[in-house]
Amino acid sequence: MSVLDSAPLDVLDAYRTCEFVTLGRDGTPLVWPTAVLRRPDGTLLLSTSLAFAQKALNIRRDGRVALLFSDPTGSGLVSAPQVFVGGRAECPDEIMTGPRGAEDYWRMLFERQPHSRAYVSPPLRGTMAWYYLRLLITVTPQEVIVRERFVPPVVAATTGGLPGAAQLARHSSAVLAARDASGAPVLARTRPVPADGGFAVTVPADCAAAPGPASLLVHRHDEKLNHMHNALVRGELKRAGESWLLVPDRVVEPMGTGRPTDAFKVLSRAKRATARYLHRRGRAQPPVRWAEFKALVAEVKAR
Repeated sequence: MSVLDSAPLDVLDAYRTCEFVTLGRDGTPLVWPTAVLRRPDGTLLLSTSLAFAQKALNIRRDGRVALLFSDPTGSGLVSAPQVFVGGRAECPDEIMTGPRGAEDYWRMLFERQPHSRAYVSPPLRGTMAWYYLRLLITVTPQEVIVRERFVPPVVAATTGGLPGAAQLARHSSAVLAARDASGAPVLARTRPVPADGGFAVTVPADCAAAPGPASLLVHRHDEKLNHMHNALVRGELKRAGESWLLVPDRVVEPMGTGRPTDAFKVLSRAKRATARYLHRRGRAQPPVRWAEFKALVAEVKAR
């Protein structure tokens, strides 16, 4: 019997993305949106490209992770509950150059993200090899919490002068990533409100957040996992009487800020990061098994 059996599995499977948190070298919970596949054995399969391998490096240092299924965009769900999953992850240093061994995962991506099918054919595949060089992450769930759908309170949007205020103001809610008393990561969707020196956040009773390094994630995508954007506001979570305050110190926007030139910068950074990951391991860039990916795309299109 799997820990996941206590979750509404149809709901979990319908979510197109979840928020996935790992622990950085300095202990900061770093949370990003990602796609997840539930396996028959009760584990969860994720992946990361070599260009964004920090999640993998974090896991190899500390396997404690958490996931929150809280943004139902594209799922077709109405009034969907949130599902929190805490557990441990493994990420071997085995570079996947094709879909073999993770065919169901890639089928899911090609079905739910139609625009990505074009990446496996010329001319786009000439610039997208880094996207298909992947590391697989397996999460073994240890805890499941089901929460009601988050309904953000009506709060006047204001930017103020805090780092991340402008990014947070563009979204009706954000995901708080913090640590509990043992240091394990926890997640909760909340509505940050600019306050004196930080962002006031509400933490649900079943989220055992403790003071310390923390972050706030905002992200969006359309019904077909396109037009993505995400921003992470890093800082320190503090008690403020009976409430909580996230004091920000920096903002990270890996996909840029939405300017037309951002795509070129992201591609350039992704290629450099991929080359750096391989160079540090004394490896040349392996060829992508394009034929295998094309065969999967053809299979998905034929359905």
